[in-house]
Amino acid sequence: MTAARMKTPVRASELTGRAWLNTGGRELDLQALRGKIVILDFWSFCCINCLHVLDELRPLEEKHSDVVVTVGVHSPKFEHEADPDALAAAVDRYEITHPVLDDPELSTWDAYTARAWPTLVVVDPEGYIVAHLSGEGHVSGLESLVAELVAEHEAKGTLHRGDGPYVPRPRPEGELRFPGKVVGLPDGSFMVSDTGHHRLVQLESDLSTVRRAIGDGTRGWVDGPRELARFNEPQGIATLPAHVRAEVGYDLVVADTVNHRLRGVDLGSGSVRTLAGSGVQRLLDDARARGTDPNVITATDPTEVALSSPWDLVWSDAADTLVVAMAGTHQLFSFDPRTGALAVLAGTGDEGLRDGAARESWFAQPSGLAQDAHGDLWVADSESSALRRVRCAAGDAAASPTGPEAAAAPHAPTAVGDPAGSSAGPDSAGSDGDAPARPDAAASPTSSGAPATVDAAAEVSVESAVGLGLFDFGFRDGPAAEARLQHCLGVTVLPDGSVAAADTYNGAVRRYDPATGEVSTLTRGLAEPSDVLLDTSHEEPVLVVVETNAHRLVRVPVPKKAQTVDEGAAQVQRKRTPVAPGALALAVRFSAPAGQKLDTRWGDPTQLKVSSSPEDALVEGGGTSQGLTRTLRLADGVTEGVLHVTARAAACDGSPDGEIPEHAACHLYQQDWGIPFTVDPAAPAELTLELRGTD
Repeated sequence: MTAARMKTPVRASELTGRAWLNTGGRELDLQALRGKIVILDFWSFCCINCLHVLDELRPLEEKHSDVVVTVGVHSPKFEHEADPDALAAAVDRYEITHPVLDDPELSTWDAYTARAWPTLVVVDPEGYIVAHLSGEGHVSGLESLVAELVAEHEAKGTLHRGDGPYVPRPRPEGELRFPGKVVGLPDGSFMVSDTGHHRLVQLESDLSTVRRAIGDGTRGWVDGPRELARFNEPQGIATLPAHVRAEVGYDLVVADTVNHRLRGVDLGSGSVRTLAGSGVQRLLDDARARGTDPNVITATDPTEVALSSPWDLVWSDAADTLVVAMAGTHQLFSFDPRTGALAVLAGTGDEGLRDGAARESWFAQPSGLAQDAHGDLWVADSESSALRRVRCAAGDAAASPTGPEAAAAPHAPTAVGDPAGSSAGPDSAGSDGDAPARPDAAASPTSSGAPATVDAAAEVSVESAVGLGLFDFGFRDGPAAEARLQHCLGVTVLPDGSVAAADTYNGAVRRYDPATGEVSTLTRGLAEPSDVLLDTSHEEPVLVVVETNAHRLVRVPVPKKAQTVDEGAAQVQRKRTPVAPGALALAVRFSAPAGQKLDTRWGDPTQLKVSSSPEDALVEGGGTSQGLTRTLRLADGVTEGVLHVTARAAACDGSPDGEIPEHAACHLYQQDWGIPFTVDPAAPAELTLELRGTD
């Protein structure tokens, strides 16, 4: 299958941004790439689908290294992703071996009208766009398209073979490289997923002395002795209960993320074996296209089942099985090591925030798991910046037994009705790629082999403690309904029953108290903490925090009194703009770049779309119409809100004072703003915005 080729190729827009990485300091432009097949990969490092595409492209890049140049255009979603140091760390962490353009203002994103993460744009050797693709799973089509373009442009003499512009960045030295997750071992040591080195590392209780490594440190998939085994960006690690360990013959289960597998580790010998996962990424849309339910697992051999980026796992006493955070399909799976039974425990595969019955719930990259004393599971749902609770047991949690012994006491299941209070809406149903079509009927997951203890997720329900959806984040403490996190990756339960979350992009550890419904901050100033673990081996309980971008683990005391932080809740990152009450003159300024002119052949080529949050803040001037000026009127009594403005303009190559040539390349310029405002009688009664497109 060939990737869909555009019938009428258009001239590619210039690549503009803040800086280039992986080029040795060289600034690239389209002229420098002329003669190569260029694949523009619009990505953000928060996006699991984008990480999938990075790995999908590696073989194609290696095979066609003399004719294909991939350019990663980093277009941030979260505020933290716009930090140049954070981007540089992500480029190193994911071992990206092609040039990367830092595009924090979304200049190139807008120029190529990208609207989803990931998006792939193919530019031919003459500088024309020949394909525009959203989502993942396009590599087989790209392979065919590349072969077609190579033959075509070699015949025309427009293909230039040779090395591309990639220049590797210096690789830092150290025992750990971007560690991901940590688990405590019975002898007081800790096992860490040394993600950037593709191995596991056992640390002594001082968190720095290495006792041994498991895996040879090379990206790959090999079972066997610890010195020969290979992982591919491992993340979560779970210890099995003693009675299960005795039955299965291994002690740890590892989420081998990029291998899309679960691996078992024998602590005595350090040997590694594959437990589940075929190594093929699970793609729900493929199954749906074939008319099958992707959430029904029929294979009896767990190593023949496709998984998708398992990120964390934990043993559930209530379910009597392992629970796996399957980040790639936005679901929770169960895996029984004794039988090999795999099943979908929660999540339809739709990306978003939706509570209720497990089989109808939505997640967004679940990345951290912990069990509390009641048998409930807490989930760090990273892409929705949410803390979710999965109830695997019946009864009022507050009335359940507490203390260390309570975690082992199973609870009787109860049926859960239709989801209520769902926060799903137009935004929450979206995704970082093309959102998969929701099945007509809720899936009823089944397990392979022997049935799982929790039967088809019928007794499981999901609720959100903190978080609103895919596009709401920030750094704000207080009542849970108003509190905000930013891409949290880890979670643990504290002795008093409250929950600590590794609030990764805020560089903090946050605390949620179910008893009071309050969110607070335990500590901040960390370098992308990706996991947090309660350590009770000391006189006072402390937290072990995996500080990913500092390549280390640190201990953090649990303070007697937590901080209260309010740095705002956001959908956008701009400061509030003062505006006058009543009528507000909105104007968007746009000038076509040099060598272009507005395309007026079919009327006004500009458009404005305006709305507000809350909806009733704007009483006049909302909606979509032609033109780049509008008079808005704010409602009486409104003191603050957000104006949502989208401006578009179409321009084509040509002289400003002449006609547009018949076959001219045309360009669509579009920008979206979320403008937080505050009403001030002394402020101007006008608001002017700049639509990029000027020199």
